[in-house]
Amino acid sequence: MSFSWQNPYAWPRKPLLAANAVATSQPLAAQAGLQLLAAGGNAVDAILATAITLTLVEPVSNGIGSDAYAIVWDGKQLHGLNASGRSPAAWTPDYFRGQKAVPVRGWNSVSVPGCVSAWVELHAKWGRLPFERLFERAMRYGREGFFVSPTIAGQWAKQVPELKDQPGFADAFLPDGRPPKAGQRFKLPKHADALEQIARTRGEAFYRGALADRIEAHAAKHGGAMKASDLAAHKSDWVKPLEMSYRGYTLHEMPPNGQGIVALMALGMLEHFELRSHPVDGPDSVHLQIEAIKLAFADAWRYVADLDHMVEAKPAALLDRDYLKSRARLIDPKRAQEFGPGTPPKGGTVYLTAADASGMMVSFIQSNYMGFGSGVVVDGISLQNRAATFVLQPGHPNCAGPRKRPYQTIIPGFVTREGKPVMSFGVMGGTMQPQGHTQVMVRIADYEQSPQAACDGPRFRFVQGMDVSVEDDGFPAATLAELQRRGHRIVTIDDYNQFGSAQLIWKLDGGYFVASDPRRDGQAVGF
Repeated sequence: MSFSWQNPYAWPRKPLLAANAVATSQPLAAQAGLQLLAAGGNAVDAILATAITLTLVEPVSNGIGSDAYAIVWDGKQLHGLNASGRSPAAWTPDYFRGQKAVPVRGWNSVSVPGCVSAWVELHAKWGRLPFERLFERAMRYGREGFFVSPTIAGQWAKQVPELKDQPGFADAFLPDGRPPKAGQRFKLPKHADALEQIARTRGEAFYRGALADRIEAHAAKHGGAMKASDLAAHKSDWVKPLEMSYRGYTLHEMPPNGQGIVALMALGMLEHFELRSHPVDGPDSVHLQIEAIKLAFADAWRYVADLDHMVEAKPAALLDRDYLKSRARLIDPKRAQEFGPGTPPKGGTVYLTAADASGMMVSFIQSNYMGFGSGVVVDGISLQNRAATFVLQPGHPNCAGPRKRPYQTIIPGFVTREGKPVMSFGVMGGTMQPQGHTQVMVRIADYEQSPQAACDGPRFRFVQGMDVSVEDDGFPAATLAELQRRGHRIVTIDDYNQFGSAQLIWKLDGGYFVASDPRRDGQAVGF
């Protein structure tokens, strides 16, 4: 073990130490997963029960119509699963003609949802308990109800003005014509019915059966292009995670269409600076991290897209060590800058994690993207708005097109050392996610903070240009003053999850150290 057990931050959260553990952003969901572990299930059974329950008990962030990614340590090696969906076949270059951007809400922001396929694929490969059992707690909450927490009630109410008129939203999420209040019991029987069909058919009803037909009919009625054939054409992909070594650790991220490569690129630049020679929350360290993240995003926003469409710069080129060293040279340690994309060499949100006593560890994330997502709800199935990240610039690798994966923000993370598992983790919150991964890694690798301290420490979020948002009451006033003197513009953004919510599971001999984030309702449970 190579971290300090001392936590310098004044958060009331204490880590969990256990041989079997589940951590996520909603206590009821975490408990659903833990119950399956106690019943003889493994980490995959636990993560799936947790994920399925989250679709109901945290609808402000995810649903049956989400996308998902997973990184799994099976006891011997890492596996990556990309269960993000593709755009409808009807989205030809003419489909959005005359529009300046892909819509952010409604049917034309929806790509094929992939998380149901993730549940099926993961269970088929590693599940120990019957598939139907994973759904029991979620279906019970759908039919009998659950009590809405103050945090989720607040996020729910905030999104209503923008989404209340989207087809199906009010019927599903505005009982009595308003969002539920904190402490109110909320039921969604149609959601439970949809889960029951998915469980009974191992996902076939969603992609090739009655649910797919209902989704097509709903889209046709409300101006969407989604067809049952688009759903039937969906497939998830098993992939090899990308990696970047940093201070003796190796960070693993999913390859594009996800943005995990941003964290890898940032660390590949930061290795050229002696961060540990600067105070952990001091201006020099924070400034260097901000600038490296800016450079990484400049390239990601230019080159990252559906992997099949990344013809100008493949991931290997963006992660080339010499290229990242050249990008690091652009950083002025004393002055903030705006950066454009470089020229790489040619060629080559909810987060949840679980681990069990056998050594299996799962890093999993599923999301609607912007809160409730598109706002569209079909018989209890709320649909993501992942396609809103497409651009309409001809020739751009992430330009909207038929049967194409959009640039994705959701990224599970995993850390190894000398080929052995160290930590499964994630940080929620749109573009905050790779920034959170980078900041957590710096705290652990450069400053030897514990996973809980790395989770609790103050965070910044690069927004765009010279704009940076910083956590209230987090960094010392002297740090913020010096960052502003160097040219950083400190701003506040309207995002309830702007600094993310982290969950981390660190491998100990014979057990785990589990850190959960005090910024949300996050909870770690285990035995």
